[in-house]
Amino acid sequence: MVVPEGIDDPARPSGGNTFDRRVRRGLTAAGWAVHVHAVPGSWPRPDARSYAALAGAVRRIPDGAVVLLDGLVASPAPEVLVPEAGRLRLVALVHMPLGHGTTADRARKQEGAVLSAAASVVTTSAWARQVLLELYSLPGDRVHVAEPGADAAELAPGTATAGALLSVAAVIPGKGHDVLLDALAMLAGPRWHCVCVGSLERDPAFAECLRRRVLDGGLDGRVRFSGPQTGADLARSYGAADVLVLASRAETYGMVVTEALARGLPVVAAEVGGVPEALGHGADGTRPGLLVPPDDPAALRDALRAWLEDAELRRRLRRAARERRASLSRWSTTTSVMADVLAGAAG
Repeated sequence: MVVPEGIDDPARPSGGNTFDRRVRRGLTAAGWAVHVHAVPGSWPRPDARSYAALAGAVRRIPDGAVVLLDGLVASPAPEVLVPEAGRLRLVALVHMPLGHGTTADRARKQEGAVLSAAASVVTTSAWARQVLLELYSLPGDRVHVAEPGADAAELAPGTATAGALLSVAAVIPGKGHDVLLDALAMLAGPRWHCVCVGSLERDPAFAECLRRRVLDGGLDGRVRFSGPQTGADLARSYGAADVLVLASRAETYGMVVTEALARGLPVVAAEVGGVPEALGHGADGTRPGLLVPPDDPAALRDALRAWLEDAELRRRLRRAARERRASLSRWSTTTSVMADVLAGAAG
C-alpha cells in the first residue's frame, strides 16, 4: 500500500485515512502480506520533494508486486507511476476524483494517465465510479466500487428538545461550515445548539474566520468547535446528538453519514456526490434524513427548522434511520471486495 504520510495520526482523522486503515487491517486479517509505504509530501498538490519521496518508495517495491495506491498520492503523479506500470500491478484507490468539478485540465490529464495505466481502479461509491467512467473512458470491468463499512454502535437516545445538532468534518471550505453558520444565524427562534467536530488545523485562516463569525453573529454559546475527535470521544459526541448536519460542497460517499445512521441518527445533508447513496432508505423507502441543495443556507435553514418544529417528521426520520441502520454495509464486505480486486490484478 502506498499512502500519504499520517494516515494513523489521530490529529488528522478523515474518511480516506479511516478507509485506508480499515482495508489494511482487514487484508492483514485475511492473510495478505501488507507492506505500507507512507509517503511524505504535500498531497494532493505535490512539490518536487513529494515526487522524489514517492519515486523512492516505488523503486523499493519488488517486480511483480500488487500495489494499492491511495489516489491522493497516485492521481497527481503520472510521471512517477506510469513508467512503473510495466513491472508492478497497480491498483488505484480513488477517494475523490481530482478531475471532477474543476476547470484544471492538468489535474484531469494527470489522473487520467494514472488510472489508464492501472490494472484496476477502486472507488468508494457508484457516483464516483460513474464520474471516472465519464471523465476518462475507462473500461467498465476495470473500475470497481468498495463501499465503506460502518461499525455497529449503540443507539443514540436523543434529547427532549431534538436540538442537539452535530457536524463531523474537518473545518475546511469544502465541508461547508460557512454555509452551516449562515443557516444557523437565520434559525434564531428554536432551541438548539451545534457541536462542530473536526480538525481546525487544515485551514487555520478559514477556521479563525468562522470563529469570528460565531462571535460577531451572536452564536457564541450555541455553536462550538471542538477540534478533532476519535474513538470514545467521537462516540460520545454521536451519542449526545439528535441529528447529523453535513453541509459539504463535495463528497465521494460521506462516511460520517453512515456513522450517524449506525447510531440511529437522522441526517440533514447537502445533496452532493455519493451522499444520497450513503443515506439510503428505510424499509418502506423513506429517506432517513433530509437532502438540500449545496451552497444554499436558506434551504439548510428550512430543513433544520422542519426537523426542530415537526414532531411527526422527526418520528418518521428516526424510524427510517433505525431501519437503515440494519442494512449498513460492514467493513468485512469492503475488505472482501478489495481482496477480490487485488487478486484479479495479481492474476
